[in-house]
Amino acid sequence: MSTAKAQLEILPRSIQILLSVGAIALAAFPLIPMESSGFYIQLLSQMMILAIFAMSLDLLQGVTGLVSLGHAAYFGLAGYALAFLTPADVPVSLWWSLPVAALGTGLAALVIGFFVVRTHGIYFIMVTMAFAQMVFYIFFDNADLGGSDGLYVYFRPDATLFGWQPFDLENKTTFFYFTLALLVLIYAFLRRLLFSPFGRALTGIRVNEHRMRAVGYGSFGYKLTAFTLAGALAGVAGYLWAAQTGYVNPELMGFHLSAHAIMMVILGGMGNFAGAIVGAFAFEWVMHFFKDLTKHWQLLMGSFIVLVVLFAPRGLLGLIERFTAATKEKAEETP
Repeated sequence: MSTAKAQLEILPRSIQILLSVGAIALAAFPLIPMESSGFYIQLLSQMMILAIFAMSLDLLQGVTGLVSLGHAAYFGLAGYALAFLTPADVPVSLWWSLPVAALGTGLAALVIGFFVVRTHGIYFIMVTMAFAQMVFYIFFDNADLGGSDGLYVYFRPDATLFGWQPFDLENKTTFFYFTLALLVLIYAFLRRLLFSPFGRALTGIRVNEHRMRAVGYGSFGYKLTAFTLAGALAGVAGYLWAAQTGYVNPELMGFHLSAHAIMMVILGGMGNFAGAIVGAFAFEWVMHFFKDLTKHWQLLMGSFIVLVVLFAPRGLLGLIERFTAATKEKAEETP
């Protein structure tokens, strides 16, 4: 089986249609009059933010084959960047604070990645977690950085540009559409990247790094670039999370959030970025469903993930593709 087929990099037409319908439904949701719409708009905004975070990890895990247990460090760093950049009495400008937060987390990923990507396999996993724990405790034990209590972000970023405000992020619906726009843009960028020469080189490194090095590709530079870019994109998600919730604490950098992102990527299907989006939405929905169902929701959640891994190794998108292919084959056999 080819690598593209195994990773479902090329999405079948049926899945493309389903994803398009889902995107249209998501965009139309705020227009539907209903009670408690504000709560669901915020919940969906959080899901989209986590989808951006999951896509950033999928660039490492699904495309390059690097499993990181410390990816949440960049998510949390960007949230703290917004907290430190926002004054106590006025909002900070969106147009420079977002790039600064993303570039800052990208720089942190570059420095950490310079040491991390030299390792392989289980050593890479453990070193990424070790660096993330170091970052976690720097903020957790330092009262000047907020300590264990964290920091508040009193205002959402201001989109005013040369005296003109095109939109107001303090409005929940506006923030929803702004997050949706970033989600679509990042997805389109990563899909284009996946089939670029750079993306094909990353895929080759995942499949057989030794062969790629033998034919002249510098795997260290490619992996470091992917690690840096993934950190910057995780920073975009962390910035949005802090802007929406108005609060950051060291738990945003913890192991649990990194593990959740890994499960989102696996749940949706690795290596195509659409799977990361589907996995993020599915993971959050199932988790909230189990939380409302019982206080032992972790047991149900763990069982659900195990069942997905056993019966749908290519994730939910792979399961849908297999189901539609079987349905189509059955229809063709019917006289």
